[in-house]
Parts: sequence; structure tokens; C-alpha cells
Amino acid sequence: MVALILAEHYPVLVVVISLLASFTILILGWLKKKTAFFISLATILLQLFMALSMLKRVLAGGPIHYRLGGWAPPWGIEYVIDAFNAYVLVVILFLSLLCAIYSKRSVEKELPLKIVPFYVLFQLLVTGLCGITVTGDIFNLYVFLEISSLSAYALIAVAGGKALKASYNYVIMGSMGACFFLLGIGFLYSVTGSLNMADLSHLLPPLYENRAVQAAFVFFAIGMGIKAALFPLHIWQPDAYTYAPSAVSAIIAATMSKVSVYALIRVIYSVFTLKFIQSYVGADLALCWIAAIGIIAGSVLAIMQTKLKRMLAYSSVSQIGYIVLGIGLSPISPWGLVGAMAHILNHAIMKGCLFMAAGGFIYKFGLWDINDFKGLGKKMPYVSAAFSLAAVSMIGIPPTTGFATKVFLLLASLEATKTFAVSGYIFVAVLLFSTLLNLSYFWRVIDRIYFARSEEEEEVTGMGEVKKLEVPLSMLVPMLILAALCIVVGIMWFTQVPFPFLERAISELGVGVMPRW
Repeated sequence: MVALILAEHYPVLVVVISLLASFTILILGWLKKKTAFFISLATILLQLFMALSMLKRVLAGGPIHYRLGGWAPPWGIEYVIDAFNAYVLVVILFLSLLCAIYSKRSVEKELPLKIVPFYVLFQLLVTGLCGITVTGDIFNLYVFLEISSLSAYALIAVAGGKALKASYNYVIMGSMGACFFLLGIGFLYSVTGSLNMADLSHLLPPLYENRAVQAAFVFFAIGMGIKAALFPLHIWQPDAYTYAPSAVSAIIAATMSKVSVYALIRVIYSVFTLKFIQSYVGADLALCWIAAIGIIAGSVLAIMQTKLKRMLAYSSVSQIGYIVLGIGLSPISPWGLVGAMAHILNHAIMKGCLFMAAGGFIYKFGLWDINDFKGLGKKMPYVSAAFSLAAVSMIGIPPTTGFATKVFLLLASLEATKTFAVSGYIFVAVLLFSTLLNLSYFWRVIDRIYFARSEEEEEVTGMGEVKKLEVPLSMLVPMLILAALCIVVGIMWFTQVPFPFLERAISELGVGVMPRW
């Protein structure tokens, strides 16, 4: 009975428990530093259990509506769990759990004097991400967006040195993005008098011609574009990802940018609705062109880098373009939204694994520059294999997750040729050309790891074997899990295992009928 009562409150508990845990870590951590990690780990495990329970319930019985304080919407704040955000919540918490496990030894080495502040901020970041995902109130979304952003600023800055400048740039750009988002909220409230997303979706259709409503949409798009590091609003990201502690780079790259894109999708489909995009000829095409340019520009900039984490940062700029391209194509073809939703998971898995592996190279040998990676395939075989598998998936070789994303987006682009004519074929060319660019900059790293011979003599044992120097198991296991998922999840997409869930999510977002192979 108690379990059933608690289950009814999971939508709010998944946020509140995380918030309380951050204060608990602060208090108990100062008394005994080692408790910080275990409190954070136990909290995220509990949150993941709640998220899985809510996903199961949503798939069985439809969306969950939870009224805070008993106040009925639109007057009160409402949390809404549907198929889409239940899926995103599971992705966030699963990646957060793996990053928490990975962080233990990494943080002990990189931030030995700041372990407690790290886990306080880490848990606050998870709190903000969960709040963004579950809320059905657009102003509440802004509040949680700022909680997660402020935590991310501090997590990057905690490394000191160059990370301080990177964090400062992130603060400036992030604050601009938040201001744009807040302006959008203010404009909508001025013409509707409501902040509830479902209520706004009913009030806005007669007001589509209102200039304030149109301006609000632009503000939302720019604000979330900055937060998600969509080209050309990405200028804060390379330094932030490069100089942040390894565990921070992994968690931000794997989850934060995906939640920002989720928020953009939620605003487009649950507030303005698809009819708004269809009301303005060219709006969806403009979004597609911005994304296409970002895909190519991010890849070209990645090729130019010599530091691995910086290369991965520019790669993320390109990958966000894939998700936004899917959003832009979705009014034409449901395959576009399938590709966008799939890549939220796919990119989180791939990029989380890549940044963990990069952190492993730094942890063991202090290697940042790609040119210094000679012989790592023999010295760190498991970390190198995990990196290579995730890189192959990013390139898009079947049957990996990256290949699944590109297939979905190619199908959407081909269908878009009926509406966009030449532009649709250009998007097909962009997706194919981006694969070659991905191959270029990832193969350079793989070549250094496995095929380049070191000028210095290798440290060998009596039998002439290279001495293996792997990272601790707490760092190795999470990246191996993600590397394996690059294949497992890719196969799941092609065997249509997630399709029934996607069908529910697409239907709830009002895009249309779920396409089939």
C-alpha cells in the first residue's frame, strides 16, 4: 500500500529527492568526505528506478498528470509525464548513473580537495535536468533550466586554470540564452495570461498572427539554440568541454545538450504545436538549413583540432545539427522526429563513451593531444577499444546507433524532396558527406592509437609484450557498457523494438502516424 502511494508521487519525488540529496551531500560530506559519492550514487539509482516505473506506467495507461499542492492547472504548476519525456528521463538518469560511477576515481585524482563540492553540484545538475524533463509549466521549465545551468557553470570552473575562462564564457552565453527564453515566456504570458504548456497549446492557435507570439517563438529558438550549442551559437562549448574535469565533460556532453534539445522539441510541439510551423511557409526549411550548415561546419572544425576533447566538442556541435535537422523535417515526414528522438539516446551513448575514454587517456598518461596517442592501443586495449567502437558508431557504420540515426534522417530527407525539391536532395548529400567528414577526424585518432609507432622505446615485459596500464574498473566498466550499447541499441532500432514506444510518443506530440520499414 505504501509503495502504491509513493508511486503516485514519483513525478515530484524524482526531483525533490535529488534536491534534498544535494543538501545531504553538503552536510554529511563535510563530516566524512567519502559519503558524498555513495549518497549521489544511491540517489540516482533511486531516481532511475522511479523513471523506469513511470515509463512502464505511461506505456500501459497513458500520460501522468501530477498537480503540485493540489492546485489545478493552469493556476497551479503541473508535472506531466508522457511517452516522450519518460523516455528522455530514463536516458538522462541512466547516463548520470554511469557518469557518477565513472567520476569516483576520476574526481579523486583531478579534484582531490573539491570532492564534496563536486558531488553537491553534480546532484544539483541532475535535479535541474530532471525538472526540465517532467514539468508541464513553461516558467517552471525556465527555473530548472537555470538550476542546471548554474550547476554546470560551477562544475566547469571547479577545475581552475583555463576552465575559469571557459566557465565565464559559458556564463555569458548561457545567461543570454536564458534571457531569450525568459523573454519568450513573457511575450506568451502577455497575450495568453497562462504558463501551463497544455493550456498554451489551446490558447495560441487563434493568435498565430500576433507579432508577440511570433517573436516569442524566435526567442525560444535562439535561447535553446545557445543552450544546446547549435551552430553558430556554439562558441561557448569547445572551451567548456575541453577544460572541464573529465567526469564533467562526460555528463554535460551526454545529457545537458540533449535536455536542451528536448526542451526545444517540447516548446515546438507541446506549446506552439505543429500547426504553427506549418502556418509559416519556410520556417521548417530555415531550421533544416541551419542544422545542415551546422552539421558540416562542426565536422570541418573538428578536423582542424589536435586536442581530443576539443575535437569531440566540435563533433557535438555537428551532432546537435542532426537532431535539429530531424525537427525541421518532421512537419514533412514523421521519420524526421523519429531520427531526432533516436539521436537523443544514440548521441548520449556515443559521446558519453568517447569523453569517458578521453578522460581515461588523461587519467593514466596525461595525454590531451592526438599526436601523442601512439601505441595506446597496446597500452590501454580496453579503453582504446571502447573509444574505437563509439567512434565507428559516430561515423555511422552498420549496425551501430549512429547508422540508425542517419537512416531515419535519410528517409525523412528523401520524403522532403516532394516538398522542398532540391533542398531535400541537398540534405541527403549533407548527411552522406558528413559521414566522410566523421570518418576523417575519427580515423585520424584510431590510426594513432593502433597503427602509429612511438619514437620512444616501448615499455615491455620479459616476453616482449607491451605493459598494459588500464584505468580503474570504476572508470572502465561504464565506458565498456556504453561501447556495447552502441551495437545493442543500434540492432534494437533495426529490429523495431522501440517502435511501439515511438508510435505512442509521436501520436502524443501530434506529428502523425508512426512510419514503418
